[in-house]
Amino acid sequence: MSASDREYDIVLYGATGFVGKLTALYLASAAGNARIALAGRSADRLLAVRETLPETAQSWPLITADASDPSSLAAMAASTRVVISTVGPYLRYGLPLVAACAAAGTDYTDLTGEPLFIRRAIDEYHKQAVDTGARIVHSCGFDSIPSDLTVFALYRQAERDGAGELGDTNFVVRRFAGGMSGGTIASMTELAREAAEDPESRRLLNDPYTLSPDRGAEPELGGQPDARWRRGRDIAPELDGYWVGAFAMSVPNTRIVRRSNALLEYAYGRRFEYAEQMSLGKSPLAPLAAAMTTGGNIAAIELGSRFLNRVPRSALERILPKPGTGPSEQTRESGHYTVETYTTTSSGARYVARMSQQGDPGYKATSVLLGESALALALDRDKLSDLLGVLTPASAMGDALLARFPAAGVSLDVTTLA
Repeated sequence: MSASDREYDIVLYGATGFVGKLTALYLASAAGNARIALAGRSADRLLAVRETLPETAQSWPLITADASDPSSLAAMAASTRVVISTVGPYLRYGLPLVAACAAAGTDYTDLTGEPLFIRRAIDEYHKQAVDTGARIVHSCGFDSIPSDLTVFALYRQAERDGAGELGDTNFVVRRFAGGMSGGTIASMTELAREAAEDPESRRLLNDPYTLSPDRGAEPELGGQPDARWRRGRDIAPELDGYWVGAFAMSVPNTRIVRRSNALLEYAYGRRFEYAEQMSLGKSPLAPLAAAMTTGGNIAAIELGSRFLNRVPRSALERILPKPGTGPSEQTRESGHYTVETYTTTSSGARYVARMSQQGDPGYKATSVLLGESALALALDRDKLSDLLGVLTPASAMGDALLARFPAAGVSLDVTTLA
């Protein structure tokens, strides 16, 4: 069965979870006539979620499927053009659905921030997905679309201007209000535990090109730090007076961006360097805060893995926020973020890409980005790249997402700097 003959355009798997519900609500308002179904383990819980949605979604079909039942995942994947997965931690639950989509030639999108999961998806299912015509697109939430799409937008602008390749490029979180989801904490815990138990996993997490399609082809650029502790003016004159330190999600985000460059045949450049930071202000304490966040980011995997290796999983699950939990509606609505990505090209041209959204980054903003990614894969086939297999947001649908952002309330613009 070809993708155009499928019963549905999009199946939302994990619709009863916190981000799943928010994504369903967003799709109900933004999907138009797209054919959508809700999927999860419990038919009763799916029905309860559907009853909370607007009238336009009251007739959406419900599909019972479970990661522990591969046949149910296979049937679900075969019924639709695109599957959205919000079921994490992905290292624990995600690969069976990737396998089902790769086998069925079904496009897939998720919100993972787990490099080891993505590496396994690449190793086990990239070739099969290429053969069947599937696009497996990871990290389509706040991790890692702002990172990936701001760099892609810079590349497109430099290309239009004939300004050469991207060189030193830095993502800076300028404003951020919101919490960390139970799913994100569970994913980070799973990664740290994996690193504790497996030296090869530790090595991969420390490799800046963890997700490269050909590690041997990557340029050696002096270590490619994921984040740096430094003065803002070392990034751009426009940041003079600010101090910046590591951004907590720099490890997954930087690897997604570097994979995009490689998949796009190094369109950004062979000397493209990329790091992520968070602005910590101008106060006298800002240098100390920058140093502490950067040092903490570097030590997180090493120290966290040692700790987690000694604590039973059941004990952690009792004290950490549960996947599927989240903040109040007021907190979700009042959240926001603004990021700026600065680059200097090989011709000396300087640009900044600014991206912002209203809504808690880990919840409301992520549900918008995830929903728009699925709609782009399902409905904007003529704007997608020709690439197949395990991809990144920019390499799979960069132009389609840039076109969709304004109507979705996502601001992304590129400015030429003096």
